[in-house]
Amino acid sequence: MDEFQIRRVPRPWNKGKLVGQKTSHKLKEIWAIRVRLQVFSRKRELALFDLGIDSKLRACDLLKLKVRDLCHGERVAARAIVVQQKTSRPVQFEITESTRSALAEWIRLSGLASDDFLFPSRVHTSTRQYARIVDSWVEEIGLDPTANGTHSIRRTKPSLIYRRTKNLRAVQLLLGHTKLENTVRYLGIGVEDALELAEQTEA
Repeated sequence: MDEFQIRRVPRPWNKGKLVGQKTSHKLKEIWAIRVRLQVFSRKRELALFDLGIDSKLRACDLLKLKVRDLCHGERVAARAIVVQQKTSRPVQFEITESTRSALAEWIRLSGLASDDFLFPSRVHTSTRQYARIVDSWVEEIGLDPTANGTHSIRRTKPSLIYRRTKNLRAVQLLLGHTKLENTVRYLGIGVEDALELAEQTEA
């Protein structure tokens, strides 16, 4: 009789979910999120959002940052270098003036010391917490959280830079990729360029 028992097939982890590469944000979406965070004085989230866009770091590297990684004394630096967890390679990034202001305000209000994590919770913000925060940002401006995620934040600035310059090597350096093919695949450049050409071509 046992041989005729129905075996339960485990539910696939991705059933009903949109998987694959997350889309990068457009400029109007960046500003929609930023303005909302500013209007509602969500200082911590504004600093996290702006630094996520500027740094182009993976969530695990972004959330490991301490105050000393970005600050010289009480001043937030214009550039920083971080060794990536995934590749063990250093990557340099710029910190724009608006991001420096948001970070300085957050550090001052929260009373963070040099050795503190930039975005602490009880221990420090986890990648899962960060993903939930990103979901809330995109939902608030009417985007689909299944099509946007933490990687959308990482991909946004490189995608904007590529569209303006078509300079793949620069984007490769900014992302800290070892191979140019990884950058091409990461940005989905073949598809993006084909769609742009199609939009510009009249039948």
